[in-house]
Amino acid sequence: MTDFVVITGMSGAGRSTAAGVLEDRGWFVIDNLPTSLMGKVAELATAPGSTISQVALAIGPGAMFEEPSRLLEPLRAGEGSLRVVFLDATTDALVQRYEGTKRRHPIGGDTLATSIERERTMADGLRAQADLVIDTSDLSVHDLRARIEELVETGTPDGLNLSLTSFGYKHGLPRDADIVLDVRFLPNPHWVEELRPRTGRDPEVRDHAFDHPSAGPFLDQVTSLLELLLPEYEREGKAYLSIAFGCTGGHHRSVAVVEEVAARLRDAGSAVTVSHRDIAT
Repeated sequence: MTDFVVITGMSGAGRSTAAGVLEDRGWFVIDNLPTSLMGKVAELATAPGSTISQVALAIGPGAMFEEPSRLLEPLRAGEGSLRVVFLDATTDALVQRYEGTKRRHPIGGDTLATSIERERTMADGLRAQADLVIDTSDLSVHDLRARIEELVETGTPDGLNLSLTSFGYKHGLPRDADIVLDVRFLPNPHWVEELRPRTGRDPEVRDHAFDHPSAGPFLDQVTSLLELLLPEYEREGKAYLSIAFGCTGGHHRSVAVVEEVAARLRDAGSAVTVSHRDIAT
């Protein structure tokens, strides 16, 4: 049985870095594979006597703009698994990366930003096919490596992989979130001088943020809602679900809520990954 991972996404979003992580982990990695050969790779990897059990294909989005479902079908047809990872980033982040490397963008346009937006529009169908979307805008190379290693460590997804993320609205919405919840109605520890330098992981910050008549019911109902929805998403075949909780800066309230909801879901038997996007900003 062979597991396949297709790594694709916006040009400049980190495809080569992600492929390198899988190669370091012992995966058989093919970069820039022509889409016409995807079926042949699947055939060889799954042939009787093949010793290849993990294959990663790093493919530029331009090669898969047309009919992504048809192109992925040979990889889905076998007894193994297929995960499609789409790496995304904001236009500003991609412009900055391209200007830093002085490389030309593969999609022609009057300006670099125009080229990126044109590629983004063309990639919409492919993005919709992805099992997991990772926004690399604010990720360092180390952070991206950690996210890909996390993907590898989960192995073949037997169930839904749930990710809870805190963020600050002043830094922008997470592009890879499936569901976003606003927790700015909770008391803001930022306005308490001794709490300002701390984070939502601190018990005193948590107690302050949750000192609101709606805090308890909110946490109860969010947990109940997720316990209801997770099996439904899993029945629909969804492999990854990303839920983001936002406050103003991403240091206090959203962090406290994510930690609390994650603890409740883990107690109920769910596997949960936690990240705090803006806690260090």
